[in-house]
This record gives sequence, structure tokens and C-alpha cells, in this order.
Amino acid sequence: MLQRCIAIGASAGGVEALQDLVSRLPADLPAPVFVVLHIPPYAASSLPAILSKAGPLTAVHPQDGAKIENGCIYVAPPDHHLLIENGSLAVRIGPKENRFRPSIDALFRSTAYIYGSRAIGVILSGALDDGTSGLWSIKRLGGITIVQEPGQACFESMPRSALDYVEVDHILPSLEIGSLLGRLINEQPGPAVSVASKLMMLMHKEGQIAAEDGAFQKGIMELGRLTPFTCPECKGVLVKIAEGKMSRFRCHTGHAYTDNALLEAVMESIGEMLWQVIRSFEEGVMLLNHMGKHLEDSGDDSRAEVFFNKARELEKRSSTFHADVLNHESLSGDNLGQQSTASS
Repeated sequence: MLQRCIAIGASAGGVEALQDLVSRLPADLPAPVFVVLHIPPYAASSLPAILSKAGPLTAVHPQDGAKIENGCIYVAPPDHHLLIENGSLAVRIGPKENRFRPSIDALFRSTAYIYGSRAIGVILSGALDDGTSGLWSIKRLGGITIVQEPGQACFESMPRSALDYVEVDHILPSLEIGSLLGRLINEQPGPAVSVASKLMMLMHKEGQIAAEDGAFQKGIMELGRLTPFTCPECKGVLVKIAEGKMSRFRCHTGHAYTDNALLEAVMESIGEMLWQVIRSFEEGVMLLNHMGKHLEDSGDDSRAEVFFNKARELEKRSSTFHADVLNHESLSGDNLGQQSTASS
């Protein structure tokens, strides 16, 4: 029978919180610890060395298929999901979730599916809301949920999102979470929770998608309601998946978004398209001037002026888009929430 496990998710400001947490873990911790921290895919990660130095446990970037051992901290490598498969770890390059790989939701969801009521999920400092859906899954299957006190986090959006949508068991400063985990890990887990077969099937399929891709072939389109929205990454159609009070989206190629992450991605896509329009206008202006100059050098001034006039016209139209792109906002639930707080 599986013992307990600890799954931790963090993003912006999360390194300091992780150091605080692992510094208070017991040296004889009778459980594995799984960690996802959002970092750029192109950056080398020194997080295992940092965490090994901060506390009594050894932290590593595991290889795909590594056996799970108690008292070890397994850190997701850059650009790889960290997932749990019976008795071993899957380190895979599956579709991004909430625009991240590794994804906290993917780790938490697979942890909930394998460990059930023996799972303990922890959300630390971070922006946006990756981890909320996965923490809901851990809670739904009877696991224990812990969130860093938002006011103590460097970035409070991830902790606040978890508190908004999940009935969290413990809310603590990061320095107190490690000691709490040391106590909880030795307590008897609650009984296994019976949930609808559709939820278990969805969790199983989403774990497979994160590990292997192939969402369409795995029937993801039948597990949600079709929406008018498209995936900002691949332009595939999105289905809406309801979880408690929240909803999220997944496309047929596998990319997944909360509504917050989807809004941010859509607004970023608009900004990119505006810059592409400006570039196209400017290329048109340069080409018209080039052709006009060629005619002018050939002595055909009247035809050259037609091209020069059209270039000036395009330049004026381009200036309108310049104003639009400078006024374009990178919207998300985070900054809209901050604006509403400031205005109240």
C-alpha cells in the first residue's frame, strides 16, 4: 500500500518559499516530495542544489521512469512535466497547461489519481492560477490541502486563487508549512473517497495526455462541452471542463487553460497580431517607395508619384495601428482584480 506523499507547486517568488518549507522538513521524512516550480524552458535549473542546501533532504531532477523513494525531493526539470505513475516518475514533454511546462496542475492531478486520500498538496507564491485545479482534485479525492498565507507570499495570486475555489485545510506562512508537513505525514490518512467514474476517467485521460500527448485520440472532445473559443497556441477548438465552482478549457491537441490563463493568452495573441499588421504596412510602404524610386529614376515621374502617394497613405493608416498597439493591455484576472481593488 502506498504511503503518503507531498506535492508542492510554486511560481514567481516561489524559490524563497520553497527554501523556507524544506528547511523545516524532518530528516527522516517517511514520504517522497514532488515539486514543480515554473521556470523558463531555456534556463538551466539549480533548484535541486538550492533545496538540498536549504534543508536536510536531498533534491534531484529525476529521470523518466525513476523509482519513488521516501525522503527525497523530486524537482521537475525545465520544460518537462513531472507526473506520478504507479511506483515511478514520468518526466515527459506533453502539451503545456496554463502555458507552462512543467505544470503544477498536471503534477497535482496525477498525484491525486495515484495516491488518493494519501496525497498532500501545497500551493506557494506565484502569479495567475496554475495549481488550483490540481489542488481541487487532491481535495476531491480526500487528500490534505495547504496554501501559503497570501499576505506573506511574494506573489499572492496563486494562493488566493486556491482559496477562492478549494476548501483548503491549512493556511500558513511558508516557514510553518514544513513543520506541519512533518506532523501530517505521520497521521493516518482518511478513508478513500468515492467519486464519479467520469471524474476518475477524466483525471486518468488528462494524466495520459500530459505524459503522452494525443488528446484527440484519447477522447478529450467527449469529456467537456464545445465552446466558441480556440486555443491561442495551436488554434484548435476548446472544450470546457467544469470542476466545482471553476471551469477550465482543453483543446483537442492537449493544451489546457484556466479562464484566467486563456484571457492572458488571447490578449497576448492580439498584441502579436497588431505588431504583425504594423510590420506588413511598413513593408508595403518600403516596397511602394522602392517601386516609385525605380520609376522616377527611369524618368516616369507621373507614375512614380502614384506609388509615392500610396506609400504615404499606407503610412498614415499604419500610424493608427501604432496607437492601438501602444494602448494594448495584457489582461488577466490578476491585473483586472488589482484594478478593481484600487478603484474601490
